[in-house]
Amino acid sequence: MTEIGRIMEEAIRKSAVLIEALPYIKAYANKTFVIKYGGSALIDPEIKKGVLQDIVFMSYVGIRPILVHGGGPFINQELKKRGIGVEFHEGLRVTPKETMEIVNSVLSDVNRSIAADIKAIGGRAISLNADIKDIIKTRPHANSEKLGFVGEIDKIEVETIKKSSRPRSVPVVSSIGLGADGEYYNVNADEASSEVSVAVKAVKLVLLTDVKGIMKNKDDESTLIPTITMNETEKLIGEGVIQGGMIPKVKACTKALAGGVSKTHIVDGRIPHSLLLEIFTDKGIGTEIVKQ
Repeated sequence: MTEIGRIMEEAIRKSAVLIEALPYIKAYANKTFVIKYGGSALIDPEIKKGVLQDIVFMSYVGIRPILVHGGGPFINQELKKRGIGVEFHEGLRVTPKETMEIVNSVLSDVNRSIAADIKAIGGRAISLNADIKDIIKTRPHANSEKLGFVGEIDKIEVETIKKSSRPRSVPVVSSIGLGADGEYYNVNADEASSEVSVAVKAVKLVLLTDVKGIMKNKDDESTLIPTITMNETEKLIGEGVIQGGMIPKVKACTKALAGGVSKTHIVDGRIPHSLLLEIFTDKGIGTEIVKQ
């Protein structure tokens, strides 16, 4: 094939991709998506750039993306620097008062950094961290005696998020909650993204992670389950197929579905442009969890 022929073939291939995306762009115009931003997508510069490009693209084709983030690796790094140990209990970070102050400071820095990166690639972003706005209202966790300043969500300040979700603007929400006692509480980011998605009546919740999705055999990526129902996830949790850190992600998705979100997705953020591939193509790449 000649060089001109190769160029023409590549152009046709690109146009086919755009045509495939068209019905999805049309269907999701002015709809709200909530994206839980974490894993390698949060810490690896190249992966991070690709994910944020996807989000800016979404904002420019009429979708209203909302980012909810944690920052576990950065928190661990700061605690280690200060000689403070890291402890988890039933998947939640044990957060005494001193640690909570560090968590809040680190997540506020991460929040501002994400917003700055979005702006640097041509998007618009609104920082909604605990230093600026109290988006998540919390109460102390039922096991606060063991966990310290870990919170359970009472309410999401929906109007503040909606005002920030203007056309082509991306609200960036930090997973820190404020209690009625005036104290800040550490909130699980998966849970926060689920609650935000229900509160803003999102049509999709997407959790970015470091695995392909839900697999029948966690060590064999060829056993990826492309689509699964809420009831089927409960069965797989009971059978031990879904286990470990995947359980809270799946539960966050099923809780969002029960609250009115149409579809939820668990996607490998390490795959270049995984968000666009999952949302704008016929097959997708991760696991889609649906009601029925």
